[in-house]
Amino acid sequence: MPRRALAAAVVALALPLSACGSGGDEGGSTDASGKVEGDITFQTWNLRANFKPYFEGLIADFEKKYPGTKVKWVDQPAEGYADKISADAAGGTLPDVVNVSPDLVAPLAKAGLALDLDKSAAKYKKEYLPGAWASHEIPGMEGTYAFPWYLNTGPLFYNKSLFKEAGLDVSKPPKTYDELFDDALELADKSDGKVATLANVPTIEDFGRYGVELMNKEGTAFAFNDAKGVELLTKYKELYDAKALDSQALTATPESSGKKFLTEAVAMNPGSALDLGNFKKQAPNLYKNIGITDQITSTGKVNMYVMGVMVNAQTKRTPAAVAFAHFVTDAQNQMSFAKKVAIFPSTAGSLDDPYFTKEDGTDETRVRIAAGKSLKNAVNYTPVLFSEQMKTELRNSVAKALQGKVSPQEALDNAVKACDRLLKQQG
Repeated sequence: MPRRALAAAVVALALPLSACGSGGDEGGSTDASGKVEGDITFQTWNLRANFKPYFEGLIADFEKKYPGTKVKWVDQPAEGYADKISADAAGGTLPDVVNVSPDLVAPLAKAGLALDLDKSAAKYKKEYLPGAWASHEIPGMEGTYAFPWYLNTGPLFYNKSLFKEAGLDVSKPPKTYDELFDDALELADKSDGKVATLANVPTIEDFGRYGVELMNKEGTAFAFNDAKGVELLTKYKELYDAKALDSQALTATPESSGKKFLTEAVAMNPGSALDLGNFKKQAPNLYKNIGITDQITSTGKVNMYVMGVMVNAQTKRTPAAVAFAHFVTDAQNQMSFAKKVAIFPSTAGSLDDPYFTKEDGTDETRVRIAAGKSLKNAVNYTPVLFSEQMKTELRNSVAKALQGKVSPQEALDNAVKACDRLLKQQG
């Protein structure tokens, strides 16, 4: 399934690169202005199985446009992708052009292995959405280290009949966290604690959308234990105590949360166009009462997941590698890729295409339009330096606060301390 193939878009992986800290001094040139020629290698992340004809066509078009170039395409499985990049980086065998996510770029940039596009390809910057271009910046470093490629986001589904039963206006679903908390307490109260509004505990992304400063500007320490962060966790504790947050939220997975929504035990849940088809088949009553709205955010900007295409700073073919990375991510090629799978282009103006704006009566289009609209000024809230281990630390601390074992302030202080310690180990 395409969604399975692109699940990588939402997976953040930690990449230890201790073995190659001195990598940036030898090798290629940062000058991309020479003749586009020579052999380069392009590596993707679990895309060959579903999109082989697309990429073969893309490469053929590039080689036709630039006679004298040859692109060798390699595709790596999703499993162990970060380890593979780490091993290649340490061994000096990193491909010329690499499909990455922002968290994978960070250690490569720190090791001098990712080309700074603000220096080598600045003329292309205006072709991309500002939030997408900025997503491959690294705190504490100058520059941008990958071309933005495809984006993803999802709307929020809500159950209109549950809202109606609680006396809430179904045409005005909550947009900000304050509205969400008010509605959630109302729903729990009116249903005697039988209907929770949310099935998940807050993640780093929630703190970002609430307006919490997640990290200091230098990228040397986390900051989500400030007054605003504590305020958010305190609100979630209120929801938990009032049964407005599902009792199993502490151990919830996306699958279990989806099931809660499907069985109408939870009033709101994030999702995608694929979920609508699922509701239609498995829960026709829910499907009939489904509302679609934007993600909750108090900043006015939703979260987006972003994939990128990085150029190896040590490539011997800088002009060809930069030209190809740009070609893969230009407006025309991103648009044709977006029509093959449920993703969104990161190029400026592409989201105004009728494909993302014109209703045709289908569920897929309805969700695509809602998501496309919100992506224009979306940001990637998860800090590029926030690893899987850090996510676990935050989750464990949040769980302790919700259970009343520690105060919200203490929980976040502990999480920040643990994440800062892990950050020092990274770098």
